[in-house]
Amino acid sequence: MNREWSRFNIVSVVLGFAFLYTPIVLLVIYSFNASRLVTVWGGFSTKWYVSLMSNQGILSAAWVTLRVGLISASVATVLGTMAAVSLTRYTRFRGRLLFSGMVYAPIVMPDVISGLSLLLLFVAVDFDRGFWTVTLAHISFAMCFVAVVVQSRLVTFDRSLEEAAMDLGATPTRTFFLVTLPVIAPAVLAGWMLAFTLSLDDLVIASFTSGPGATTLPMKIYSQVRLGVTPEINAVCTILIGLVTAGVLVASVVTKRRAVQKARDEQAAARA
Repeated sequence: MNREWSRFNIVSVVLGFAFLYTPIVLLVIYSFNASRLVTVWGGFSTKWYVSLMSNQGILSAAWVTLRVGLISASVATVLGTMAAVSLTRYTRFRGRLLFSGMVYAPIVMPDVISGLSLLLLFVAVDFDRGFWTVTLAHISFAMCFVAVVVQSRLVTFDRSLEEAAMDLGATPTRTFFLVTLPVIAPAVLAGWMLAFTLSLDDLVIASFTSGPGATTLPMKIYSQVRLGVTPEINAVCTILIGLVTAGVLVASVVTKRRAVQKARDEQAAARA
């Protein structure tokens, strides 16, 4: 089988990556632009990052977004892991089809429909919209993504490890926390990171469910972009890109180290 790349494949990959990442690179470059005009280069400067630190509107929105992301991702990870365990371990119970459909529905549901339905729910129960309505909304759609990630790991989980632990006297709860959870921890962590990223990125659902004092950073950026792009917006987006890139790199390093350690442990066990 010929594994050499043809010229067409190379050109296609280069054009594809250029189409995806050229706008991001330009945004990062122009965040250091000294000119107030975002399309005219006026020299290198970091004054927009300094100006950003005194912009209380953006800082407040960023703080709201961070709190919503941390809380919603943590709760969604717990609920999504429980849902994944239920769907994997208990394959026969009344209402399983309905339960699995409710778990997976937010993945394929348009954000507009999800946001509108949540808005109608909060209005019906007379729940004032604000920080907690946005958090509950993010939990509702993020937990299904966590369930999918964790379930994919549980499907290939070696059940003999749990059986051995219970044969030695461990209760099912103790077995889960001491045997199952450490093994599926990378999937749980990946689910948490995915839920946190989705929360940071959400605009549509947050727009429907937010209220006074609960403006998230995507909402703030969108409202300012409608009036015109400013260098401060480029600076905010650059910081977000840097945070996401750092998170991905850290996760990759941790995963690689775990894989190397696992290979070393297997080699040591084989030698023993």
